[in-house]
Amino acid sequence: MEERPETELISIPATPRVSTPEIQTPSGQRSPRQGSKEAKSSNAWTPTSFISPRFLSPIGTPMKRVLVNMKGYLEEVGHLTKLNPQDAWLPITESRNGNAYYAAFHNLNAGVGFQALLLPVAFIYLGWSWGIISLIIAYCWQLYTLWILVQLHEAVPGKRYNRYVELAQAAFGERLGVWLSLFPTVYLSAGTGTALILFGGETMKLFFQIVCGPTCTSNPLTTVEWYLVFTSLSIVLSQLPNLNSIAGLSLVGAVTAITYSTMVWILSVSQQRPPSISYTPLSLPSSSASVFSVMNALGIIAFAFRGHNLVLEIQATMPSTFKHPAHVPMWKGAKVAYFFIAMCLFPVAVGGFWAYGNLMPQGGTLAALYAFHSHDISRGILALNFLLVVFSCLTSFQIYSMPAFDSFEAGYTSRTNRPCSIWVRSGFRVFFGFVSFFIGVALPFLSSLAGLMGGLTLPVTFAYPCFMWVLIKQPTKYSFNWYFNWILGWLGVAFSLAFTIGGIWSIVTNGLNLKFFKPS
Repeated sequence: MEERPETELISIPATPRVSTPEIQTPSGQRSPRQGSKEAKSSNAWTPTSFISPRFLSPIGTPMKRVLVNMKGYLEEVGHLTKLNPQDAWLPITESRNGNAYYAAFHNLNAGVGFQALLLPVAFIYLGWSWGIISLIIAYCWQLYTLWILVQLHEAVPGKRYNRYVELAQAAFGERLGVWLSLFPTVYLSAGTGTALILFGGETMKLFFQIVCGPTCTSNPLTTVEWYLVFTSLSIVLSQLPNLNSIAGLSLVGAVTAITYSTMVWILSVSQQRPPSISYTPLSLPSSSASVFSVMNALGIIAFAFRGHNLVLEIQATMPSTFKHPAHVPMWKGAKVAYFFIAMCLFPVAVGGFWAYGNLMPQGGTLAALYAFHSHDISRGILALNFLLVVFSCLTSFQIYSMPAFDSFEAGYTSRTNRPCSIWVRSGFRVFFGFVSFFIGVALPFLSSLAGLMGGLTLPVTFAYPCFMWVLIKQPTKYSFNWYFNWILGWLGVAFSLAFTIGGIWSIVTNGLNLKFFKPS
């Protein structure tokens, strides 16, 4: 009998790794489970830790290759996530090639916006001490809940919670999770989109007035027509297919937001302050009015830290494997983003209140700059600042509208069991843009209701993540972690009720007569 070589006797074909099949999407993107590069060895024990280089050293090369392949296969299967095929058709999850840079761009674009310019308005009622203390507490609190959401994205093995509502359903139950999370998240997307149309359109109008000059003889557009111009530009940009495809827009939005925030507070503190300036909190005729004003001011601060409804959606655009989980690049990008967010929000709040005190208009720092120093600052610099605000609003509209687009397409694909065509997808986005426009025309004061919006949406950022951590992670009962998260969660709910009442009181007492660029 002829003797065959030893390698031929024990040669076994390498076991292929299991991966999620690629699915073609309407935009030409693919949504595979991305392969990962070989990671550095970890000290953490895994079911395949026994297959180590020391264990493999006395074994021949072919058998070593088989065991190495088996190790990779077991590690991949141990982290295999069951993906819903429908996710490959939806704009948030159809492309999973995100990274830490994309996470930083998206978080920064969502975290810095026109709401930062309203922070000095809160200081009118809180004063220096309580204003700064409240801002620091809110920043640290929301940074902690951001970390919670990043960790809970894959809290259950084999499951990725790609949307905020999905995580709420896992924590609170199918029905209660929808009731608790759907309204505030939809309100954040639709309400913020409408507010951006109003704020961006008004800013475009003032930009035209500054560029045209006082001797301009042309017939300017009305305010509503400027809203329509801004809406049309937003709809054109919204035709980009998915969340990863707007990473470039988020980068533009992040750069413009940092630039105009820095310019606003530097220009404000460099000019001479008004002679009648005062830093004493405004005194109101009754104690109840003072309490409600303080609650509304705290709601404005809470509204400045909106954006947690997008955290899971941003993380869902990243590949995730056993060796390279998605929470690692997401947290890296978020830390960089929130460092720059702090560098924008704190100087605007402190510098704006120092420059204008309790003379700050309801429209915020940009309104004060235009009202008090439009004749002192170069027209070119002032126009550039307003133009950067317009760019930032246009890019913020895209990322805050993406959850609404995703919901529309999810409803369509679940009923038809097929992806949206390009025309259907475009129709949804045109519909959303013009609905937001008509709401803005009907309720032109909406974008000034920062206190009310902050109160209604506060649980999304400050309360629900703490409850979710306790219900999903289940820390030891009566431990510090257990008490800490329950207390933070219920404090968030109580503040939400108080800030909402304060926001409603502010609307009623001001008679809905809120304007962007009208000094108080």
